[in-house]
Amino acid sequence: MQDLRAELAECLDEAEWNWLIPHVQRDAVIFVAEQLDLVDVGVALASDNVASVQSWIDDELIHKPSVTQISDWNGDRTKRFNSLIVQPFVLIQELPA
Repeated sequence: MQDLRAELAECLDEAEWNWLIPHVQRDAVIFVAEQLDLVDVGVALASDNVASVQSWIDDELIHKPSVTQISDWNGDRTKRFNSLIVQPFVLIQELPA
């Protein structure tokens, strides 16, 4: 598990909203609330930790971007996010302005 965590931590990067749009169009983006660690969520998804993932979904801490979020982000296509690819998903977390 530590190897997976280290591997995902190395893949953590920043992305502009404009770069993420194609992934949103293929319904592959998952928004992660700021109180969660992006790498922890990636590890849970990659290791099929259903209990954690379902708990975060139930608490609305991870979800597909809403129409409102997408509209807001389309207004500033240079908006930046932390991002992490965990195939087939792209996890994103809004960076503070």
